[in-house]
Amino acid sequence: MPKIIPIKDLKNTSQISEMCHVSEEPIYISKNGYGDMVIMSVELYEMTMKRLNMYHQLELSENQIDTGKTTDARESLDNLKNKYAI
Repeated sequence: MPKIIPIKDLKNTSQISEMCHVSEEPIYISKNGYGDMVIMSVELYEMTMKRLNMYHQLELSENQIDTGKTTDARESLDNLKNKYAI
């Protein structure tokens, strides 16, 4: 279940920092009862960005497959072997 805290609680910076490092998901900050911000640890942020990059790369790969912009792996290896006399 996501943690939601009011913006006034941000003044307790060390407590918020600890909460971010213990939590394995973002913490939502509300202002006047509405969502305002999201905070998370650097580790969680980096992991999230890596995951998003992986999804982006998979999408690009799927698009290349769909549009026929791929070559057979054995054919590519044979071409490299011939090119470099391996």
